[in-house]
Amino acid sequence: MRPIVEFCTNNMHHGTDDVMRKLEENPDIDVIEYGCLGNCGQCYMEPYALVNGEIVAASTPDELYEAIMAKIREWESQFAWLDE
Repeated sequence: MRPIVEFCTNNMHHGTDDVMRKLEENPDIDVIEYGCLGNCGQCYMEPYALVNGEIVAASTPDELYEAIMAKIREWESQFAWLDE
């Protein structure tokens, strides 16, 4: 199972378009862009994305990328026992 990262087109002015492109280069992550994710207040205030349905936000696009990757690692750790 691959993690799903969702972006709002209206949030791209915060620089999330660069984060999205960077994540799209990773074949182990599903990246989806929507016209609106319905989190308008969040979208207006800061860079954010949804990682497996959970809001991940940061002050800068670089911090957002790191926060997304940390959330993905946290999510993957829940399934680590399957590899044992």
